[in-house]
Amino acid sequence: MSIECYPITILPHVSQLYRDFLAMAESPADAPVRRWYGAEPFAGKWMRIDSNDAVKIADPSRLADALKAQSLEFGAGTAALANIEKLRAGARAVVTGQQVGLLGGPLLTLLKAATAVARAKQATKVTGVDHVPVFWLATEDHDLAEVDQVSLLTKDSVETLRAGLKVSGTVPVGGVEIGPEIEAVLAQAEELLGYGPVGELLRECYAPRDGYKPTLGGAFARLMAKIFAAQGLIVLDAAGREFHALGERTLRYAIEHVSELEEGLLARTKELEAAGYHAQVLVVAGHSLLFLVDGVTGDRAALRRLPDGGWKAGGKTYTTADLLGILSAEPERISPNALLRPVFQDTILPTAAYIGGPAEVAYFAQSAVAYQAILGRITPALSRLSATLVEPAIATVMERHEVTLPDVMTTAEELGQRLGARAMPITGKRRLAAVGNAMDAELTALTEYMSAMDENLGRAATVSGNKMRYQMNRLRRVAATFELQKEASLKKHAAALTLHLFPEGHPQERLLAGVWFLGRYGEGLVERMVAAAENLCPGHVVVRL
Repeated sequence: MSIECYPITILPHVSQLYRDFLAMAESPADAPVRRWYGAEPFAGKWMRIDSNDAVKIADPSRLADALKAQSLEFGAGTAALANIEKLRAGARAVVTGQQVGLLGGPLLTLLKAATAVARAKQATKVTGVDHVPVFWLATEDHDLAEVDQVSLLTKDSVETLRAGLKVSGTVPVGGVEIGPEIEAVLAQAEELLGYGPVGELLRECYAPRDGYKPTLGGAFARLMAKIFAAQGLIVLDAAGREFHALGERTLRYAIEHVSELEEGLLARTKELEAAGYHAQVLVVAGHSLLFLVDGVTGDRAALRRLPDGGWKAGGKTYTTADLLGILSAEPERISPNALLRPVFQDTILPTAAYIGGPAEVAYFAQSAVAYQAILGRITPALSRLSATLVEPAIATVMERHEVTLPDVMTTAEELGQRLGARAMPITGKRRLAAVGNAMDAELTALTEYMSAMDENLGRAATVSGNKMRYQMNRLRRVAATFELQKEASLKKHAAALTLHLFPEGHPQERLLAGVWFLGRYGEGLVERMVAAAENLCPGHVVVRL
């Protein structure tokens, strides 16, 4: 397996804050990112031997008991159960998480888990203190449409499968039951993946049967536990009463100190904007960091602070005493939002580091306010493995045309034009280049001469020159198109490269399902991803399979 490391900037829509986070080691000592994050992401400083007291939790045995009961329900293997016992004995956790997407969601889900496994192994080796990987399920979100889909590849297109799950209201997605409608999705997936172990695993996790009524969260948890069984990944769904009770301290603080948290977050927004960034989560007056699940309907709604000191969620009003009463009696009804979730998580777990993608890491610049207020520390955020997996057949086509991943991050039409231009006879390339260079030099000289004579003449020369350059570029495209049409394989190759590596204009990791790759490369793929994560590339990795 070979690995290539590219700057993260080859990917579209990466925030400047995340770019500066990755480059923190090169930033000045007083740079804002150094204040907002717990440690440099690649320096290894987060693996401190003396940090054990800082990440200790109140009752590791109670946590281990809850994790063991849940893990047995998820069908966890012996390695995960052994890691739970390590937590009982004082081990630290390297945590990551993701929404419970249908059939495991996109490839980045597996990349996150592989990174947590890799960092836990590295920290155990460096510090001599056990670190175990934990995968936190985002089951309390209520956007069902976002997770009720998965994208696989056909020979010439992306096929997005949807189960069409239905719920009434805005209930947490993790508890949505999967019914007979999943059969059509499983049948399509098996056809696209090829009948084999992965198709059987998906059916085992997602298909209802006597004695087993899967939910979106439960099926996802079983799938991840099975995929990463050998690596001992602990899968955690914190939506239930026991885990919310373990995290009560943070939820209570967010209720009782809502004004201070709001003030701190508004100040952080100003800091972000002053430093040239923007807040990932909009914080406004009356904002809280909490959601409330209605005790009758099960709907989940944001809790808002009212001017009179009361609270409102889903059309109902509450006093602070009401919320504290709910927290004591039914803690599972109160849940954290995106900014408080990491703090809630690290109240429950002895977290040494959190593995996140670009958006999650950017959230941490705001979450740091809540971290400092509630826990008195900031958990180090580390970037997940960002990768494109290149299959052998695709690698052969890339090598034949001498293209790299950045070349492929475009449309099939544009890539086809480039391949056509490269296929042009050397004589034609030289003539086009000679004419283009000569014309450009003469136009530049003429424009400067006419501009010196008169400003209006200079503007007219600039406009005319741009039109001539456009026509010259058009000639280049016409010549490239001729080569593209003459050699039909070029168009076919361009389509295949973009489909596999930049499908529908998205990075592969964000769109294509992880199980699609597992179906083609089997269990050994997990260890390959773990090995790639150990590489510590501060950007985007190309893994040639």
